[in-house]
Amino acid sequence: MTYRLLALNIDGTLLKSNHRLAKETKEAIDYVKEKGVYITIATGRAFPSAKKVAKALKLNNAFLVTHDGAYVASEVDNPIYERRLDSERVYQIVDILENYYCHVRLMHEKYAVGNKVRERNQLVARMNIGDPLFYPLSYVDSASHYLIDQPLTVPKIRAFFWNEKERKDALEEVREAVSDIHITSSAEGSLDIVDGSVSKAKGLQVLGKKLGISMNEMVSIGSYTNDIEMVAASGLGVAMGQGPQELKNIADWVTRSNNQNGVGYMVKEVFRKQFHPAVFK
Repeated sequence: MTYRLLALNIDGTLLKSNHRLAKETKEAIDYVKEKGVYITIATGRAFPSAKKVAKALKLNNAFLVTHDGAYVASEVDNPIYERRLDSERVYQIVDILENYYCHVRLMHEKYAVGNKVRERNQLVARMNIGDPLFYPLSYVDSASHYLIDQPLTVPKIRAFFWNEKERKDALEEVREAVSDIHITSSAEGSLDIVDGSVSKAKGLQVLGKKLGISMNEMVSIGSYTNDIEMVAASGLGVAMGQGPQELKNIADWVTRSNNQNGVGYMVKEVFRKQFHPAVFK
């Protein structure tokens, strides 16, 4: 099989644990790009944040699969695919989540709205939760009260919990109360909520159709459970070495961890053999 597209998750895949891009990772991506392989990012992050990482990789005009597949675009005002949670479901979800101790973030493609969380009279939610911000973020006392006055449709809602039992209870309640949604997790402690038709795999299918590239011609690399559909659907699905076992179980290949140059190692083992088969016989 000749692979024509490489899809990369950001956190835990492209980035090391210190949130930096390794030189070896950049060099590996430059190598496959020069060979004509289409490089895209497939991430749970919002579009502006993904665009910033794409720029660092010199993927200036690439279509990016963002918001866990709910928003696919090269430029923010011209998506080729978007699926939004309507304002009624957004309010339902947020109203439930705010009964739990969690930070809720409404992830629009241009900005975000997050609730304030306090503990022992100290503000703890005024922080980056798994997504360094490159777009405006407004903090409100209550996201549900905000939505009464300013209804929103968004591609994704993300919640971060400090207590796993509360996370599981909230997951169960949201699933029972709100129809046609897809809930995954992009990191320990998170709930990532999109429309029921959405996944990174669906986003890649849309992109592949536009580019004339089938899923069998794609390599995808992921690191957490929101990558499961994408890794399972790709011609070669790769799990990062530090990823959860359920992701590794469905992957075709497990590479090294993000702190051990997992992306660069995969490129060497897979793509260099594709481009120079005689050398690696």
